[in-house]
Amino acid sequence: DLDSWWDGQLFDRILLDAPCTATGVIRRHPDIKLHRRPSDVEQTVAKQRMLLQRLWQTLAPGGTLLYATCSLLAAENSDQITEFLSATEDAVESPIEADWGVGCHVGRQILPGEQTMDGFYYVRLKKETT
Repeated sequence: DLDSWWDGQLFDRILLDAPCTATGVIRRHPDIKLHRRPSDVEQTVAKQRMLLQRLWQTLAPGGTLLYATCSLLAAENSDQITEFLSATEDAVESPIEADWGVGCHVGRQILPGEQTMDGFYYVRLKKETT
């Protein structure tokens, strides 16, 4: 609930380390796939969507939001962001030039074991000025 903590001052930068299914830790915790149900994914995706929409309201025009998860699921990552970009007129991807991770159609994905890391997704979004 934004009203309970936000004073109305817009932010220039926001890091949304979104709650996720944590499927990116499968290299270290292979049992994670036994503990996740389709309903878990649906609920998590809905929470991520809500956080994106609400936090976007607090971002100043010209500001940057970095969205990150430790998930491997497209529903939580590139699909989530593609849907958000389609529904949000003033949101655009601001590509990150990096030599690590795999470029997705939107954002970048680090796969488990790459440079001994867990799986991770990130994308930088910019709020266009009007």
